[in-house]
Amino acid sequence: MTLPPISRRVSIVLPAYNEEANIVEAVERATAVADRLCEEHEIIVVDDGSRDKTAELVLQLGDADPRIRLIRNARNRGYGDAVRTGLRSARLDLVFFTDADNQFDINQLDLLLDRIDHAHVVAGYRIKRQDSLSRRITARVWNQVVRALFYVPVRDIDCAFKLFRRDVFDTIDIESVGAMVNTELMVKLGRSGAGVVEVGVTHLPRTAGQARGATPRVVGRALFELALMYRRLRDASAPVPIE
Repeated sequence: MTLPPISRRVSIVLPAYNEEANIVEAVERATAVADRLCEEHEIIVVDDGSRDKTAELVLQLGDADPRIRLIRNARNRGYGDAVRTGLRSARLDLVFFTDADNQFDINQLDLLLDRIDHAHVVAGYRIKRQDSLSRRITARVWNQVVRALFYVPVRDIDCAFKLFRRDVFDTIDIESVGAMVNTELMVKLGRSGAGVVEVGVTHLPRTAGQARGATPRVVGRALFELALMYRRLRDASAPVPIE
């Protein structure tokens, strides 16, 4: 695939919920990597109604570095809403998102940047997933269900380590507010004909904070949104292809 060259001006999106134990390290790591790899960058932390000091800590970091900005939801709206808000708020040519829990080595952003001239999206996949057994089982079942319903152009649907050309969001509408957001993104990009390249990345154990991706509430919302998306895409006409 031949695509026009693109600058290394990168918006880094970090969705966060009750991550006061991780957020300072996450932002500082992102800043250090972006200073090294990017021509220009901004860091967007979307605080999804945290009840701890996540937002306060980000504001303190932003006072020292205006490239760091906080978007704060007054209440917890869901992971998908935080991701969607961050992606829509990005101002620069490339948009990278990862979680604020420090389970990815953000230094590996260079692996994605090396390939973005040849794709609309560079998607990481976890070489060895460092989650609990219950989360790995839930993820495996989810992957099988989604693949039975849709064409998905990646092997690790929910890997939160992705780099996009910002203009891909001009052709798709993100509707999920829960954990379905990664699935919806990749399914709709696959339907649009976007070029996707995959890169293996390191996944790290969570050392602070609490994972919430496999709670009954989160899983229930994801299944509900999956059913809605299946019905919408089944009845929808083909999307406008990405150039």
